Amino acid sequence: MPLDHSDVEKIAHLARMALDESQIDAYAEDLSNILGLVEQLEAADTTDIEPMSHPLHMAQRLRFDEVTEEVRREKNQAVAPSVENGLYLVPKVIE
Repeated sequence: MPLDHSDVEKIAHLARMALDESQIDAYAEDLSNILGLVEQLEAADTTDIEPMSHPLHMAQRLRFDEVTEEVRREKNQAVAPSVENGLYLVPKVIE
């Protein structure tokens, strides 16, 4: 399914992309090649193939849920300009 100049302009407009006139022909060719590959994939016979969520049958390796970081709040707040009750104080920015 080859795309023409106007198709690429419509796609660029929908994607909110600004394209130069010199780029449109190159994009049309690239997008047409991508659509050609999709057509080839659609032509493959998949009637006897069971859908799967992952190409390999393997279990997810999980790590143990344990704390690995130290609490450094006092050290970090020691260099803060203004702190109160363990919280950073910042200027009000909402008008």
